[in-house]
Amino acid sequence: MAAESPVPVAEQLRQLGTFAGATGGELRRIADAGRVVAVPQNWSVIWERTPADKAYVVLTGELDVRRKGQVVARLGAGDVVGEVAIVENRLRNATVVAATRLEVLHFTKDAVEELYADVPTFRAAVDRAVLAHA
Repeated sequence: MAAESPVPVAEQLRQLGTFAGATGGELRRIADAGRVVAVPQNWSVIWERTPADKAYVVLTGELDVRRKGQVVARLGAGDVVGEVAIVENRLRNATVVAATRLEVLHFTKDAVEELYADVPTFRAAVDRAVLAHA
C-alpha cells in the first residue's frame, strides 16, 4: 500500500543520514528510484531462502530480522535491509518482519543495482549495511 508523507522523501533521507554526504540531486535520484510503502505490523517484507528481488530503507518504524524463526536483530529508521542478497547475488538468509507499522522506501533489484553502480553515496551506504548485516 503506497503512503504519502508531508515531508519529501529526499528530505527524509537527508534527515536520516543514511546517505551521508549525498548532494540534493543524489538524494532526489535515490528517492525517485524507490517507492514509499506503508507496511502493517507483523507483515513480512522479505522471506528467508527466496531470491533477492528487492531492498528497503526504513523511513519510520522498526522491523525484526529473523533467522530460522529466531529474532537476530531489530532495525529502524535509516537502516537498509535486503541489500546483502542483491550485492552478493544469493538467496535471502533471513526473514524480515514489521515489528511496528513501517514506512519504507522500496527498491527493486534493478534499481538497487543501478544506484549501486551510479551513485557513490548509495554504494557506500549499501556497503556499510552489507558489513553490518553479514
